[in-house]
Amino acid sequence: MNAISPIAPRYTPPRPKPLAALVSLLRVLLQGDGDLLSLVPAYAYRIEIGPLGWSRRSTIIVNRPDLVRHVLSDPDDILPKSDLMVNALEPLIGDSIFVSSGAIWRRQRRLIDPALSMMRVNRAFPAMEAGAAACEEDLARHAADGTEFSLDLLMSHLTADIICRTVFSTGLETRAAHDVFDAFTVFERSVAQVEIRRLIMDRAWTKIPQKPEVLEACRLIRGHLAELLDTHLDAGRGFDDIASAVIAAREEDGRSAFTREELIDQLGVLFLAGHETSASALTWVFFLLAQQPLLVARMRREIEEVTGGGEIGFEHLKRMVLTRNIFRETLRLYPPITFLPRVANEATKLGDYPIRKGALIMVAPWVLHRHQRYWKDPHRFDPDRFLREEEFTPGAYIPFGIGPRICAGAAFATVEATLLIARLFRRFDFVTKDPHKVRPAARLTTRPVEQVMCRVRAAA
Repeated sequence: MNAISPIAPRYTPPRPKPLAALVSLLRVLLQGDGDLLSLVPAYAYRIEIGPLGWSRRSTIIVNRPDLVRHVLSDPDDILPKSDLMVNALEPLIGDSIFVSSGAIWRRQRRLIDPALSMMRVNRAFPAMEAGAAACEEDLARHAADGTEFSLDLLMSHLTADIICRTVFSTGLETRAAHDVFDAFTVFERSVAQVEIRRLIMDRAWTKIPQKPEVLEACRLIRGHLAELLDTHLDAGRGFDDIASAVIAAREEDGRSAFTREELIDQLGVLFLAGHETSASALTWVFFLLAQQPLLVARMRREIEEVTGGGEIGFEHLKRMVLTRNIFRETLRLYPPITFLPRVANEATKLGDYPIRKGALIMVAPWVLHRHQRYWKDPHRFDPDRFLREEEFTPGAYIPFGIGPRICAGAAFATVEATLLIARLFRRFDFVTKDPHKVRPAARLTTRPVEQVMCRVRAAA
């Protein structure tokens, strides 16, 4: 059970073909869709550190694991989140824990840490089960009617429902879920961070105005979050969940707390991190498995062996090795956060490599996870590579980041994904429309360029 069936085909899922730097730039300009993946030149998958094409401000890609850890840990407080990322996300999540740096970040983390402890997976598991059950009902209707639906929207609604149940003790009603999905799609496609011309030509710390449609998308998303928050503010201490813990958070003096706008910022991070990134990853999981029926059959055998044909409980998930490794391999090939940009606040060095003030330092999980030096057959989908620990280079796999800012929801996301994959594929076969046309793109997260349409039927 620990080896891929000899009759299972080798599968290399869709990706942009790496080209020379100038050709990559021309390709992106001709495509006109702001896809940063297509901008990554072929040599980036071979070097440890070096220039990422040409840009006015200097853009450096870092692939060597020890330097990656140094950049993301930022022990000297001189490599904060890049001004481009902060500018892009500020209208949506303000100066929250995801984009802040230094003393501000440390204060926010102190206040939020007790609430993050409430994301313990055993506590959140009932919310995951409830979300999975609601999704199964939707899929059963699709199977009975033979209707076609968006896989992206399904996963967005499902993960939004689960994170709302976890953070706010309530599911996200369908209309609000659709609004958030549509608004975030507009936000990702239009936010100024992904304008290639600005990325290449602007000086460091250039303030970039956001388009009206981006600001409206942010207003809509924040409006829905505010409505959920206000149910807690109005109810006093009537809830025992993450939102109520963030509301109750105080500094050691017992007085300093988050304002209402700061609460929307911080809860917005938790909502979007637990919703959008999980939806991105699960969209790719379900697309990839739909192309590999032999792997699905093997996974179903594992599920039946582990559960004995009964319900899938929390205690079963750690024994679903293949199912969990399918998720891990999907995160390797399609990390939800494609790029982790930093900016040099002063001139410095990374190893022996000189970095000038204002340079954009790019740690790219997409590139690091496909680097020729660190991975065997790096573009192939092979969940069993996680059984071969001898092939691993420490620090070359960072889907949740690394260092003090590593994602606090990593265990939550892994348990959630393992449960959803097991429950939904146990009951249904997924058939995607025009799989050969599916292409990944990176703006803020790694998503299909166009929504993946599919149908389901009862599992054979």
